[in-house]
Amino acid sequence: MPDYAKLRDRMVDTHLARRGIRDKRVLRAMRAVPRERFVREGLEEFAYEDSALPIEEEQTISQPYIVAAMAEAAEIQQNDRVLEVGAGSGYAAAVLGQIAGEVFAIERHAALGELARERVAALGYDNVDIRIGDGTRGLAEEAPFDAILVAAGGPDVPDALKQQLALGGRLVIPVGDADEQKLCKVTRVSESRFEEEDLGAVRFVPLIGEQGWKEDGRRAASNHVPGISRSQSLAGMIAEAAEDLPAFDDPAFGRLFDRFADRRVVLLGEASHGTSEFYQARAAITRHLIANHGYTIVAVEADWPDAATVDSYVRHRPHRTSAEKPFQRFPTWMWRNTDIQALIHWVRDHNQTIADMDSRAGFYGLDIYNMSGSIGAVLGYLDEVDPDAAAVARERYGCLTPWQSDPATYGRAALSRGYAECERAVIDQCRDLLQKRLDYAKDDGDAFLDAAQNARLIASAERYYRIMYYGGAESWNLRDTHMFETLQNLLDAKGPDAKAIVWAHNSHVGDARHTDMGVSRDELNIGQLCREAYGRDAALIGFGTHTGTVAAATNWDGDMEVKRVNPSRSDSYERQFHDSGKARFLLDMSPGAHEALRRRLSEPRLERFIGVIYRPDTELWSHYSQAVLPEQFDAFVWFDETRAVTPLGPEDHQGVPETYPFGE
Repeated sequence: MPDYAKLRDRMVDTHLARRGIRDKRVLRAMRAVPRERFVREGLEEFAYEDSALPIEEEQTISQPYIVAAMAEAAEIQQNDRVLEVGAGSGYAAAVLGQIAGEVFAIERHAALGELARERVAALGYDNVDIRIGDGTRGLAEEAPFDAILVAAGGPDVPDALKQQLALGGRLVIPVGDADEQKLCKVTRVSESRFEEEDLGAVRFVPLIGEQGWKEDGRRAASNHVPGISRSQSLAGMIAEAAEDLPAFDDPAFGRLFDRFADRRVVLLGEASHGTSEFYQARAAITRHLIANHGYTIVAVEADWPDAATVDSYVRHRPHRTSAEKPFQRFPTWMWRNTDIQALIHWVRDHNQTIADMDSRAGFYGLDIYNMSGSIGAVLGYLDEVDPDAAAVARERYGCLTPWQSDPATYGRAALSRGYAECERAVIDQCRDLLQKRLDYAKDDGDAFLDAAQNARLIASAERYYRIMYYGGAESWNLRDTHMFETLQNLLDAKGPDAKAIVWAHNSHVGDARHTDMGVSRDELNIGQLCREAYGRDAALIGFGTHTGTVAAATNWDGDMEVKRVNPSRSDSYERQFHDSGKARFLLDMSPGAHEALRRRLSEPRLERFIGVIYRPDTELWSHYSQAVLPEQFDAFVWFDETRAVTPLGPEDHQGVPETYPFGE
């Protein structure tokens, strides 16, 4: 059984205090109230994740951070009388009851209200009174209130709630339409005067009632005065700052990125592992930086041994006949596609004119651990000894992504006994596989790794595969740390003037400290490590799209499918870019560039991450995570509609030399 007290403490320390909640009374209250008692049966294990969870009546329990942030903003004192609108599960009311003297909470769904009453009564919270009714009208018979908190977004601040504030009272409420809301703090400074403060962007369920929205989504209040749409304003600001992208083969495309050409490391992201425009754009930037700015290292999110075969080809090094064809394992389309093929041919042709081998541009893999190969070994073993466990493993490995947050697909399904008992054999098998691959790389005299690092990697293999087997932040961090160390070794080997281009997913490239990865889960990435090591000498460039098609699988080791990408969510960064009306552009978010826009974009929003797995039906939970985009990246490349990469087929190998790495 989970240690809920320990999980609760971790939630407060990681999700609340680290993210800026300072009120000690709020933090104590969040430590005291057992959130697992307020979630739907079966979801108790996920009670202390910083995410909203489904409850009865198709409603949600708010994420812990927003409960704490609203309580802190309301400045509740020990003897205050507090009104909460939208009691839901009763959790927030219970938290408020730990801080205030008396709490009234209104819930419009009778069934939810009754459940909330039962929960707070069972826990002995006798200063919390749950009522059933229209919360937009407040609770006049119990007014005035020192603080009112509203857990749903209305078109305006209901006048009834303002009038029920005591002098000096504080009202915290989300205000806005379905696409964008801001958290407002209203303070009553006199009988007729109220001061309003904007606390930042949020997203809540609609506030239904007489002074809110109607059930059909129309405005119910009659005293609304139309105002400026912040959503349109932000999209307009993006449109003004956007720099249109020409065709990929136009030299002007690469020149747009000259502003980053003085950096030692340029990291190029991607929002999926199967979008052609991301590959073509990165290839155009890479060609320009190699041809015009002296970059000689192309380091990609791929296995070192596989990339070494490609490197031999592009640098005209002797072909190793013993080498197996690269990128034969899942996900084959990630590197065996027509866009990568075109880049490889270009780099080989470019290098042919350069006599000095060390001055030629090389193609290197950062992921020397061969994660896909090791996962394949795990699955192969389980297929033989425990097919049921193999099925669980395939689901689980499909969820080994840093942005995953859906309890239903978290990969924490109960594992069979056979799964746990076979760990030793799986680790041994993976160690053997890694040893073989490292021996293969060691025999290559031009490999950058020396014997000491090979020995270190072998020694750490058991720990790596053990934690990878069980997943979690430690596995992710160890992998990205070694990717960064591999990049450093490459730069060191090439000399102090060497410059590198990194290709990796946005989740690796964007600074993890400004996403839920770092804030909530203690995960780091290569982008963060590059910033910490190189400062301004590292440029982090993200990529995104609104819709289109993508090459991806449904489960790990599954067949590649061309899937339709859902249009971006209204509460995401992607939707703001889409609403700009621009089809393809570069947005410079470096400090000093477009400061007003940077401030607006610094309001946290959802960002979409699609890896080799894409599950459109669970997209909110499995592919979106909160981020602060202008802190995460220095620039962002946008393509409104994109298409899937084209995997290589037999027809793509005709007429190529025997040394061509992708030959059949």
